[in-house]
Amino acid sequence: MHGQFQIRDSVVAAFLPNLSYSYQFPGGDISKKYGDNSTIGVGLKYKTKKNFMYSFDINFIFGNEVKNADSILWMVETSDGHIMDGNGLFALYTLYERGYNLNFSIGKIFPILNPNPNSGLLISGGVGYMLTRMKIDNQNQTAPQISGDYAKGYDMLTGGISLNQFVGWYFMSNSRVLNFYGGFEFQQAFTKNLRDWDFQSKQKDNNNYFDYFIGIKIGWMIPIYKRAPDNYYYN
Repeated sequence: MHGQFQIRDSVVAAFLPNLSYSYQFPGGDISKKYGDNSTIGVGLKYKTKKNFMYSFDINFIFGNEVKNADSILWMVETSDGHIMDGNGLFALYTLYERGYNLNFSIGKIFPILNPNPNSGLLISGGVGYMLTRMKIDNQNQTAPQISGDYAKGYDMLTGGISLNQFVGWYFMSNSRVLNFYGGFEFQQAFTKNLRDWDFQSKQKDNNNYFDYFIGIKIGWMIPIYKRAPDNYYYN
């Protein structure tokens, strides 16, 4: 007879490269600038044999709703709210939210209501860095007043130290394919404008901001771990 290591009956240590998606609802100061957003992330987790989880990830932020656009670009708009390009025509442009966050976190898997001792409730928290800006997509770059370095005067580039928390379900199967997690994430960031000049206010923005997000996050992982060799026993 012989026995082989199985995820379903043994706690294992593993590296877990992962991909994730989240849908976030903004709060605090950033909710005055942007609407809901999404993030796509890549990361690496390490799970110990005691079910502690150490994680690093980078998440790219993207959203399509910029609030109060007219008040941001008022210096270059006509009285009817248009921007003229270099050919004397109405410029075609779109505003987006863009950014990223870097996160380091430590967590613990509690194997309750679990199919195996490597799965269960995951609670984690950590620190990181968050940066957001308004992207001006000026079609064909025909409007110099909102292109190149001039665009930086309007983009509200902000960044700062952030905190992150996650509460959700973590599932690691005996297969190396079906491994995922999902739950609620919370992020808080203490940010400042990183530009030397803000065209909207005609001065450098020295304010401190508090931004936060509440999101729903799902992720897929590929576990990398050593399988124990088969053991043979003879009577």
